[in-house]
Amino acid sequence: MPADVIIIGGGIVGLASAERLQAAGRRVTLIERAGIARGASFGNAGAFAFSDILPLAAAVRLSRLPRWLIDPLGPLAIPPAYLPKILPWLLRFWRAGRSDRVARSTMAQTALMRLAESEMAALTAAAGLAGMVRVEGSLELYESEGELAASAAGWQARGAAGIAFEHVRGERLAALQPGLSPRFPVGTFVPEWQMVEDPFTFARRLAEHVIAAGAEVIAAEATALGPEGEAVAVTLADGRELAARAAVVAAGAFSRRLTDPLGDRIPLETERGYNTTLPPGAFDVRRELIFGGHGFVVVPLASGIRIGGAVELGGLDLPPDYRRSEAMLKKAAAFLPGLRTEGGTQWMGFRPSLPDSLPVIGASRAGPRIVYAFGHGHLGLTQSAATGRLVADLLCGRPPAIDIAPFSPQRF
Repeated sequence: MPADVIIIGGGIVGLASAERLQAAGRRVTLIERAGIARGASFGNAGAFAFSDILPLAAAVRLSRLPRWLIDPLGPLAIPPAYLPKILPWLLRFWRAGRSDRVARSTMAQTALMRLAESEMAALTAAAGLAGMVRVEGSLELYESEGELAASAAGWQARGAAGIAFEHVRGERLAALQPGLSPRFPVGTFVPEWQMVEDPFTFARRLAEHVIAAGAEVIAAEATALGPEGEAVAVTLADGRELAARAAVVAAGAFSRRLTDPLGDRIPLETERGYNTTLPPGAFDVRRELIFGGHGFVVVPLASGIRIGGAVELGGLDLPPDYRRSEAMLKKAAAFLPGLRTEGGTQWMGFRPSLPDSLPVIGASRAGPRIVYAFGHGHLGLTQSAATGRLVADLLCGRPPAIDIAPFSPQRF
């Protein structure tokens, strides 16, 4: 007898999909190769960034790119040996920055974020995780009034979407984050920004909830899947074959290895993100601090102070370059005088990214029983519950909660 729904991937998107499917009455089997929430879900910044509605191609100012790219430890880096492979993706990314495409992507992202906020509230209530969520706001920091002015279009777009924000200076800025270097005279405060106490703990507790509700977890690597009559066959690396009524591919940056053979040539790329987590008390960080001009954030978590971000477009196979973590830590020490930088733990993870900054949510060319849910870039935790809701809608025969055409796997 086949299983009901197999979800390939035990990160936050796979777990949220499991929870939303269970809420709709479906039975779930999770297949995870590296341990539940041990991938990008382990070391992210812990934010529910519902206000991040702009595609990366619009948020990253093109004037910054040459300066960033010539710095091998800067906010955006591409190892020279990887450049020929990533050129087609970069061309798509450049096209995604055209004004008409930015407008369409922003509209789609806004709809997904609104769903994300309501669905995350429902998920955390159902799983008993609401107490792990804090609403402390975020503070984006600028080195000059000119830098703030250059971001005006993005804030206007957020304002039009109903997102509250406040530009702050002087005593107001100092109250929001004491001890900040005077090189940052102005910032933008987003009061409704939410965070979890610790993203890994959050994901593990969600996993415990879905397991308690009957989910089976198989520690294995899925190497192939495809339709087989009225079912879906999933092949594991150890030679086992499983059958299910439906399957969800939520394997993050590794998803393309499964989807390419099904005829869906999705331009999934890997942003290698780095961070250092310092011990608790390393600095009195009041809320998430965003140093956009330098491509990293500083966040207060229960497990410590996490300093991370940056983008290294280098695929899945190159070894980590922890000099990137060290470069961000050095900058953070200059931006937050008095930051104690000893005793930190470094980490690198793979963010699954698409050139238009929209995830893939929808059915495979191979048939409606196979649904894709990956490519969320920096927003996997933020959009996980919304993605799970849409996956459940598709597999339960319900009209999707929002228009999913912008997220179609076939849009490329």
